[in-house]
Formats: sequence, structure tokens, C-alpha cells
Amino acid sequence: MRVPDKLLSNPSLSCVRRAMPVSPVTEDTSAVIPNLGGTTEHSFALSKMLRAFSMPEIQEENKMKLEKLVGDRFKERPSDCQIDSHAIMVRGGYIKYMANGIFSSYTPTKRITKKIEQIIREEMDKIDGQEVQFPVVMPASLWQESGRYESIGSELLRFTDRNRMPMVLGMTHEEAAVHLVREYGKSYTKYPFMIYQIQTKFRDEARPRGGLIRVREFTMKDAYSFHTSQEDLEEYYDKCHKAYENIFRRAGVPEVISVKSDSGMMGGSVSHEFMLLTPVGEDTIASCKECGFNANMEAADSIIENTRDEVSAPMELVHTPNIHTIEEICDFLKTPKEKSCKAVVYQRNADDSYIVVFTRGDIDVNETKLRNFVGCEIHPAVITEECGLNAGYIGPVGLPESITVLFDTSLQNTNNLSCGANKEEYHYTGLDIERDCGNVEYHDFAKILDGGICPNCRKHSISISRGIEVGNIFQLGTKYTKTMGMTYLDSNGEEKTPIMGCYGIGVGRLAASVCEAHHDDYGPIWPMPIAPWQLHSCAVRSDDADVKACADKLYDTLQNAGAEVMYDDRQVSAGVMFSDADLLGIPLRVVVSPRNLKENCCEITARDKSFSYKVPVEETADKVMSLINELMAKYND
Repeated sequence: MRVPDKLLSNPSLSCVRRAMPVSPVTEDTSAVIPNLGGTTEHSFALSKMLRAFSMPEIQEENKMKLEKLVGDRFKERPSDCQIDSHAIMVRGGYIKYMANGIFSSYTPTKRITKKIEQIIREEMDKIDGQEVQFPVVMPASLWQESGRYESIGSELLRFTDRNRMPMVLGMTHEEAAVHLVREYGKSYTKYPFMIYQIQTKFRDEARPRGGLIRVREFTMKDAYSFHTSQEDLEEYYDKCHKAYENIFRRAGVPEVISVKSDSGMMGGSVSHEFMLLTPVGEDTIASCKECGFNANMEAADSIIENTRDEVSAPMELVHTPNIHTIEEICDFLKTPKEKSCKAVVYQRNADDSYIVVFTRGDIDVNETKLRNFVGCEIHPAVITEECGLNAGYIGPVGLPESITVLFDTSLQNTNNLSCGANKEEYHYTGLDIERDCGNVEYHDFAKILDGGICPNCRKHSISISRGIEVGNIFQLGTKYTKTMGMTYLDSNGEEKTPIMGCYGIGVGRLAASVCEAHHDDYGPIWPMPIAPWQLHSCAVRSDDADVKACADKLYDTLQNAGAEVMYDDRQVSAGVMFSDADLLGIPLRVVVSPRNLKENCCEITARDKSFSYKVPVEETADKVMSLINELMAKYND
């Protein structure tokens, strides 16, 4: 571990034992401790003694028999599990439901997330991160400083302690990060620096789903960097982007892509999400194979090209009884949706005032874009008799002045459209917005279309897919440092406000996402770097003395070599044994059975069925170690 140039304080440093490639099982007598004085025999004896002291720790950490593993495994898919990873993690004894969006984790999940956390720590330390820890519970006053106590809705859990002090449960920790370092960062000489934590958080999600994919209580790595210039932030932002690519590759999901995103409640001007593309994802991604453009649909610019008809027909009032939708009016008039003007109505949460957004008939409103434009929370409108709107017949001509009216760019350069007439059972044809509505402003409020125009290369090459967000990074600017009064003196003695970036990864969500991306009908296929164990050893017919003796010796030998072994020596059928092994998803499996021993061999197979070897008994341990190292190296640099 490289110690950062700047420490926020002077803590004592301790060595951290890192995950290293496992050693071959054969004893290497050359591995002695040099330059200790005395003879080579003395050095070798001391080396063996030190290994003897350290070996029990390795053995205990790697020691696990399936009969002792807490948690049940079963065949039936739970009826309340909507996606495969959720069902697998319940069936396989990984998690247990406690309350809506709240789960307990059994040992396999804990081992997986522990390895993910170690990968994250190593990559954060490489870019000069310093690990800290913030409280889960914080005073409301801290969030009042930033303004988020009032601006964030019910996702933030608020409560009052016994002293009647308003408190919150942390869902993010920007405020806590500024609080920790605003006295430390008084001089430009302290910058730049980055702090991070891996901590429990609580977000009171309205609709938790998918097991660990969307929960209310979760573990997250969140990092915060502080800078004196935008250029320095952008340089560090790129470093963190690369570190995230390394993290996802090492965790076994190199297929994760980076997409442009909306900053949402985090604030800031630039942000990216890291998405694992899967049909069960809850985020929608716009991608272009021509130029590599990727963006969350919430942030993707919608580009619509229209061609005006040469002649604009006069606007005519048409009787349209019992017709309320775009589909119905287009069928009635026998015109395409592209020749209609659609009204979508919202209300501001604060005062229930109305907003009407007009788009082309085939275009849907992107509520994130609308929310960002109006600068407040909104909700789909409830249209009442006294509001001045006529549901099903709303159009841009003749609306009450009290209503906010917005036009999407999809209506630019259009004419001869159908639209509501703001009169029961009537529509207009021949709408020409420039002629009939005056000089209006157009803004992008639309969802980008599948097959639409790429905002980057301008080709009709956009494809729409689904994804799970497994990480995000933001350039926050001065959103938090300014509101919370964090300043520093620059080289000229002038007071300035530092600039922030923040960087998050959901640990449990990443584990569940890997399961979602890598599984078959029988269970997960864990990548070697994060697998709960490296090898699943099956003693088929453990009541056979030769099988038991061979399997026990292999278990002990592999443990002493540093391998992480799940050992199943239960007296159960081979079918039950292999079914449990599939549900645990350990990447390597070795089978010791009477049939194999007749050939003086053991069978080594991959969980993903990519290979199967029959190896002489005396060579099995070395072969296993070689395969472990090979599968680990697959995900390294």
C-alpha cells in the first residue's frame, strides 16, 4: 500500500494482508529468511517456525465444511422473487428477508462483499484515497447547512432523539465529508485530497425490488475529493473513472459500461453512471454502436428532425366525440402520430400549480428533464373541473394564463398538426405553432427514441437497452462547500471555495448484479476474485473409507497451501451434493468418488462448464492451485 503524500492527521499505520496468488503445495526449501545471521539451516528453521505460527490463521480463515454452513438451500423458486439474482440468493442461502428492502446476509454473501470491498480499497488507495468513517446518524443541522434537509423528500429518514434534537440517517455523506475536512483544508497547500469510506446507509425507497438490487439499507463505498481548480477536479475525475473500470473488471464484470447521467439530488454539472446491461435493469440506456456514445435516457439529448409541409392549412374545429387519446384522434383523422400535438400535464409538488408540456404525438416526456428545467419536484396532474383544463382535449391555443405552458423541441419546424381545442369533444386540425401560438421557446423535454439520432455522431443509430447502475461519479463543483462555508486561502492570500467530486459504489448491489449477469438455471457462476470460496470439494460416498481418506487429505493439503475450500463430506446423494454446489456457484469443483479412485484420479470441473479434467490423485492439489491462479489472473491487469 502506498502511503498518500498528505495525511489528514497522523494515525499509526498497520500492515494490511492482501489477497495474493496462492502458493503451490510443494514445499519450497529455498524460501528462507535471508541476512538474519547464522547458518542457512538456522534461517530455514526460523522460516518454518514463522510459517507454523501463521498457518493456523490461514487454515481457520479458509476452513469450511458444508454441513456446518448456516443457511438452507432449496430448489423451489420463491414466488415473490421477480428477478433471477434475487431468487438465487434466497434459494442458495445468501440472504434472508427481514423487512421491506432490508435483508440479513449469510456467510457466502459476507465473504463475497468482503472481497469486493478489498478490491475497492486497493483501487481507491492507488489514486491516493484515504479511508475514513462517518457516522450513520447525523444531526439535521448539518443537512440544513447544505439545504438538502428541506429539498430532499421522504427518501431521507428523519427522526428526533430523546433530547428532542432532529436527526437523520445518512443516505449519502457529502455534508459529513465537508464537516470532517473544512478546518483541515484552510490552505491551498493541503489540496488536492480524497477521502472515502465503506459504510452502511439508509435510503427510504418507496419501491424496493430485486433483492439486493434496490434496497433501503445498504453498504456503499462513497468517496469525496477536494480541489482548488476545475482542471484539477477533471484530471482526478478521469483517474477515478479508470479506477472504477479496474474495480468492475477485477470483480468479474468487465462488461460494465460508463454512461452520461443526470446528477439528480447530488447536484453538479457532470456525472457518469456505470451500468451493467441486463433486461431486468431499472435504468434505460441510450447507446450508439457507430461512435460509442452511451447515456442514461434521463440525460440523453433528444434530437428530432421535422420537415414542414409546403402549405399550412387553416386551423379547423372538428367534432371528435368520445375521443381522448392521441391514438384515438389519429385513427379518427387517419393521420400518423407525427402529425399530432400531445399535451402532458403535471403539477408542482409545492403548490399543485399546473404545467402543460406539448410534444409531438409519438414522443414521451422525460420527467427528469422537466424537473430540472422547472427546478422543483413534480407529479402527474389530477385534472379538476375548476382548473381550466379539459382532459382529453387540451391544446396550445386558448389555455388559461395561470398555467405554465412548455413546448418540446420535437414540435419545431412542424405544421398541419392535430391538437386539442380546449373544448369538450372538439379538436383542431391544421395547427401551425409559429402562426397560431406566436413566438414560443422550445426546450428538450423528451425521451430519446430507439433508432433516433445520436447526439454525438448525428446518425440514426440509437439503440435502447436496460441496465443496473452499479456505480456513479459526480463533479459536484461548489454545491456543498459553498453552502457549508468551507474556504481556503490561495497562494495570493485570497479566500476561495474548494471544488468537490464524489464517487459511489453499492457493494451489495454489485454482488447481486454479478449474480444477475453470471448465472444459469442451477445457480450463480461467481468469478474467482469474489467467489465465496475458490474450490468446492465433493466427497461422493464419504462412507467409503478410501474416498473419505483421499478427500480429507486433499482438503488439508489445499488449506495449508492457502486455498479457500468448501468441503462437502455429507452422506447424501450425489444429486443433492451437486445441486448445493451449483447454488453456491464456486468456480472450481473437485469430485472424489469410488469410480474416480478406481482410475486413481479426481475430477476437476469448472462451474461454468468450460473445462473438465481427470487428474491423478497425487497431482490434483497442484492442478487445483494452478487453475485458481489462472482464473484469478484472468481478471487482473
